[in-house]
Formats: sequence, C-alpha cells, structure tokens
Amino acid sequence: MPKFKGKESYVHGSDACLGVLITNLGTPAAPTPKAIRKYLAEFLWDPRVVEIPRPIWWVILHGIILNTRPKAKAEDYQKIWTDEGSPLLVISKQQRDALQSQLDDRFPGPVKVVLAMRYGQPSIQAGLEELRQHNAKRILVLPLYPQYSASTTASTFDAIAKEFMLQRWMPELRMVNNYGSNTDYINACATKIQNYWKEHTQSQKLVFSFHGLPKRNLELGDPYHCECHETARLIAEKLKLNESQWQLTFQSRFGKAEWLQPYTIKTMEGLPRQDTKSIDVFCPGFSADCIETLEEINMENRSVFLDAGGESFNYIPALNAEDVHITALSNIVMQHSQGWPESSSNYQTPDKEAIKQRALKLGAKQ
Repeated sequence: MPKFKGKESYVHGSDACLGVLITNLGTPAAPTPKAIRKYLAEFLWDPRVVEIPRPIWWVILHGIILNTRPKAKAEDYQKIWTDEGSPLLVISKQQRDALQSQLDDRFPGPVKVVLAMRYGQPSIQAGLEELRQHNAKRILVLPLYPQYSASTTASTFDAIAKEFMLQRWMPELRMVNNYGSNTDYINACATKIQNYWKEHTQSQKLVFSFHGLPKRNLELGDPYHCECHETARLIAEKLKLNESQWQLTFQSRFGKAEWLQPYTIKTMEGLPRQDTKSIDVFCPGFSADCIETLEEINMENRSVFLDAGGESFNYIPALNAEDVHITALSNIVMQHSQGWPESSSNYQTPDKEAIKQRALKLGAKQ
C-alpha cells in the first residue's frame, strides 16, 4: 500500500480549483459527559494549548480533569444546545455556505469552501481530504480567529502540516495569520454594535471580552494580548467612544496560574460598585457564538453583574453569518489569494486535453 495519499489512475488535466479551508476550534458531538470527555481529551492534550511537560500533564488530565470536568461542562452545553445541534457548528456551516456563495460570484475561476474544526468533527483531516477530492491545487487556510495565538492559529497549522506530510501532491498553501485589525473586520464589528444600539439603547459602558490566555504566553512572545488591545481600540475609535465608555477584559480563565487581566468575571463584580449599572458586552475574538459567549458571558457573567448590583446587562451577539461579516471574510480571501489563477480576471479554463496528451507523451518516453 502506498504511503502517500493520491488517486489511483490519476487523470492528468482533471478540473482543478482553489480551496478555501475555514477553521474554528471545535465542539463536542453531543452535550453529554461522554462526548465532552472525548472532545476535551483531544483539545487539552494539544501541547500548543497546555504547555506542561507531558508526563505530568497526562496524570493531571486523565487523573483529575477528565474525571470531573465533563459532567459540569455537559450541564453548560445543555443550556445552549439547539434542535440542530451545537450552535458553533450550526453557525459555522452557515458561514461556509454564505462564503461559498459570495466567492462563487466574485472569483473568475472555480473555488471550493470547506469547513473544518481543530478538535472534533468535521476534522481538519476530513476537510483537507474533501479539498483533495475536489482537486484543489491551491489552498488558502482561514482560521476564524481574528487575533493570532500559538494556541489557536499555530495549532491549526500544526494539524494541516501533519496532513500534508502524507500527501503525494502537496498543493500550494497560504494561511491567514490574523485579521483583527483588518478594516473590513473592524467595520463589521462596529456595524454590528451600531445596529444593536439602533434597536436598543446604548448602555453606560461597552465591554469587549476576549478569551483569556496564561500570562506566561505573553511573556514568551505570543502577540495575542497586543492584538486584542488593538482590535478593541480600533472598534472603539470607529464608534467614536471615549476611554470612559469602553473597557477590555479577558474571560475563560482555567487553572491556578495567572492569566491575562483584567478578568471578565471580576470586572462584572466590580463595575456596579463603580456606579456602572448598565453595560453592553461584545466579544470581538469569537467569529461565531458558542459556549463561551452564550453560556459563559450571556448567562454566568450576566448573573454575576446583576447580583453585584447591576441593572442592565446586554449581550451583543457575535458576527456569525451576517452579510457584513461574510463580506469582510470574502474580502480577506480575495486579498490573500491575489496572484493565483482562480482570482485573476484573466482566468482561462485549462486545456485539459492538451495536458492529458502531454502526460501520455511523457509516459511513453519513460
């Protein structure tokens, strides 16, 4: 059996396309302890996510975390689970389909958009296999993490590189490192917030809550912290907010180590004591609503704020599959695919017969 993946009796001159692989973190297959244990085992074993020596971490992960956390998280997932399944997966599929529609209209040549999750299903392996079946000779990877981090963006690259090591014909590869300061993305965030304010009243303060990371990641050179601050500042400037009208925080702290501060949940406890009774919360690091936004922010942090004396807590949903978001992503794809045939206005359908004849001649000479 051949070691490398390829097609038996490959037909040279087969229709090729540009592949766009959009990725996100992932989700359990079901809101059950068993499914969540399987998901967490994959997620938390990634050395990009937890940088603790493997022998020590294996004992902690399998001896403690996977025996206690799945049951608690199952209760959280059950609060947000829909009839269609995981909100993150449902929304991600909508994003894939909407982006495919836009790129079909904008690209002169053929393009195929595929969705993959770093952990869980559909896997990156399955996503790349789907693109291989569509004969994608050029692939643009778009991780839907606006801000770069080694624990997200780089981990995605690791998984893709591992798969490419097994392919006979490795396609050309480009990868979007980040887009948290991209003008179209910033405009999309600002538009989302403005539209929310048109339907509701603007609160005293707008809180930007980003997913947290251990502080040590920042000290070791990870740019995530800086990129989050840049994103928040640019959105605030677009909204013409002064410094007293907005604040940046970090959520989802896990473990005993110090994480990036200020912590979102501590901020929720403190704002009412500072006479801030009404807040709007927006999460610019999440491209789609998920457990971190729907349960952690809109349920847990809402309760903390109101219990601390707050009077009005408004969660502004993520960009999800809204047109302004899909257009921003489409523009990013167009920008990063410049120079590739499918994106060129001079695109011409390859002469498949000529390619086939050349391949036959080459085979005859050999």
